[in-house]
Amino acid sequence: MSRPAPFVVFGPTGARSFRARAADLEAAGGRVHHLDSGTLVTEQGIHRSFAETLGFPGYYGANWDALVDCLSDLCGAVTGGVGVVIVLHDADLILDAEHFPLFVSVLCQGADRANAPADLDGMTVTTGADRVAAVLNPDVWH
Repeated sequence: MSRPAPFVVFGPTGARSFRARAADLEAAGGRVHHLDSGTLVTEQGIHRSFAETLGFPGYYGANWDALVDCLSDLCGAVTGGVGVVIVLHDADLILDAEHFPLFVSVLCQGADRANAPADLDGMTVTTGADRVAAVLNPDVWH
């Protein structure tokens, strides 16, 4: 069975289809994290909230690139192959924030990189039952 592609959705958490997908994910061992958008009205608040909620490492740089990197680390190898959902409650509080378009872009980049078969820095990583293989793309590394 193939895994669903990563996605970022903004919509009401009370929607039946969202509740059903989140419940199915949790039933399969997935993780659903909840954030109050009131803590996301500033860029610093985003970094602090995500770091605390998702348990980012102490060296997290609290900037947009570091957020993409840490979100991309939520890949199947780290999470045990289960999905991760982050629910932003009252997201309308941040819709008009200057950083909102960049924030959505960062979420999409992190989701894409977490599920990409190739590291976007030029390394293809594959895993098997008893191995991890990494291959450098010579066009990137030379």
